[in-house]
Amino acid sequence: MSATLQPAYLRLPPQELRERAVQAVALLSDCRLCPRDCGVDRLADRWSACKTGRHAVVSSAFPHFGEEDCLRGSRGSGTIFFAHCNLRCVFCQNYDISQAVKPGAARTIGPTGLASLMLDLQDRGCHNINFVTPEHVVPQILEALILAAECGLRLPLVYNTSAYDSLESIELMNGVVDIYMPDFKLWSTKRAASWLRAADYPDTARGAIRAMHEQVGYLEIGPDGLARRGVLVRHLLMPGAFDETRSILEWLASELGPNTYVNLMNQYRPAGKVDDRSYPDLNRHVPPSEYSKGLELAEDLGLRLDRRAATPRM
Repeated sequence: MSATLQPAYLRLPPQELRERAVQAVALLSDCRLCPRDCGVDRLADRWSACKTGRHAVVSSAFPHFGEEDCLRGSRGSGTIFFAHCNLRCVFCQNYDISQAVKPGAARTIGPTGLASLMLDLQDRGCHNINFVTPEHVVPQILEALILAAECGLRLPLVYNTSAYDSLESIELMNGVVDIYMPDFKLWSTKRAASWLRAADYPDTARGAIRAMHEQVGYLEIGPDGLARRGVLVRHLLMPGAFDETRSILEWLASELGPNTYVNLMNQYRPAGKVDDRSYPDLNRHVPPSEYSKGLELAEDLGLRLDRRAATPRM
């Protein structure tokens, strides 16, 4: 692999990566690694909002062919799905692994096991290692990454997050992550409090995405069509909430710049706790006209749309 394609973590001095991991693991003793600021001693295998103690909990790991083209390529993105989540999205389409699973019921995995998952995905030909819902397991990722790199891991890392990350965690990943993929969900505190159970989500997401952009910049895609480095922002349109989409897209264009790469997603479906009794406004799909309106707005703002999102307007 040429120097220009070398993953970020391999360009760090090995001692720095080890020190980073030690620092991160120590923070578990009074855990404030995500915006929940629980302060629980996870080193003692206690847990709070994230339902995750000393070691990470993995629900699945496999080559994923449903990601963006620049991530999945021809051999898939090596996704590692972490169970439990620090958000409580009422509409979560992965509710069974993010909220419903009970502590201890899923696969707890130590650093050696997590490193083995990364190496196995590399052996299977994946183009990258894609950490899904990593907000609460940054220390566990870092300590496993050391072992994986020592055993020959050479794939770029994708940090696939809800954007409900602490700035301290994002700084711990500085020089480690190649591609940040935040999902900027909502703009308004009122809807965030109701739909995500986190009124501070919008401010937190804006700060985290700014920090990610400062670290890696705009998304760079190589001649092979694969992402090499940068930020890829996802946004899922929600029914009856186009004002959220407008505010988020306008902020991305003005704050990060029109060269920001965006995947505007239209696959919302009622899931999780959504039904007519609890959340009637969410118990429907997004009409095609609103999705077309979102694409048009993104194009007018000059944002770089993911190829699968940039379909002809309906």
